[in-house]
Amino acid sequence: MAAPADLIRKIRRIEITTRRAVQDTLAGGYHSVFKGRGMAFSEVRPYQAGDEIRSIDWNVTARMGEPFVKVFTEERELTALIAVDRSASQDAGFAPQAKAEVSAEIAALLVFSALENGDRAGLLLFTDRIERYVPPRRGKKHGLRLITETLAFQPRGRGTDIAGALEHVISAQRRKAVVFVVSDFLADGYENPLAVLARRHDVVPVVVSDPVEEKLPEIQGLWPVTDAETGETALLDFSDAQTRTAYSLYARERGEKRDRIFRKLSLDAVRVRPGDDYVAPLAALFRARARRRGS
Repeated sequence: MAAPADLIRKIRRIEITTRRAVQDTLAGGYHSVFKGRGMAFSEVRPYQAGDEIRSIDWNVTARMGEPFVKVFTEERELTALIAVDRSASQDAGFAPQAKAEVSAEIAALLVFSALENGDRAGLLLFTDRIERYVPPRRGKKHGLRLITETLAFQPRGRGTDIAGALEHVISAQRRKAVVFVVSDFLADGYENPLAVLARRHDVVPVVVSDPVEEKLPEIQGLWPVTDAETGETALLDFSDAQTRTAYSLYARERGEKRDRIFRKLSLDAVRVRPGDDYVAPLAALFRARARRRGS
């Protein structure tokens, strides 16, 4: 874990950079896309010609002796829940910046996007278990707590259970929310819980991937390759054409499977690599969704 002084500096840097990104690039985009997630009860009033019969409040009607209807207004407040994969594979790869660090900064950006709009933000950190769950709340102090939790966190588990994390969100988050799931989505068995979650909430997959997940690096000779989650090590000959072709085929099939799931569930995925500008793809997502809502 980073020393307290280093951690404080890092939190401050991320707070400044993400807040600037929210204000300069994402201002309004987040809220215009995700606003109005449900209807909230406002008041009862006397029945008027043309009112829906289904809106009659029968208890008040019986008490007052004349028909009254319930009036609902669109909820302006949002709830954003950011679920972040912190399995050991998030610290693996050949990129200068680990996927775990990129995911933490994306989580910070999403937290500040929500809080800047006066919405509530919550956090779920998971590996092969639920590591930490912080229920959605408002406020800067709460936001800084979420960022600190994400950056300072040291997971107990090493594996990945995306399905378990999604099931936890389904049970814990009853109120409709925008759920950002930040992961490489390379685990199996999450399609069904993702489908259930998408029926109840507005789900946005944020795919954080390392280039090595698509093809082997251009290096020569035998190299030990360790599975970060299981600890198993094998020697791979990076010079062997057959090995490189087999690896690329496996990687492509794995990525295509992930993409098929997203298409089947009509989910808009944001794709980020370490070193990329992760603000731009989020802004592009917000613009695309806003266009669709307006068409």
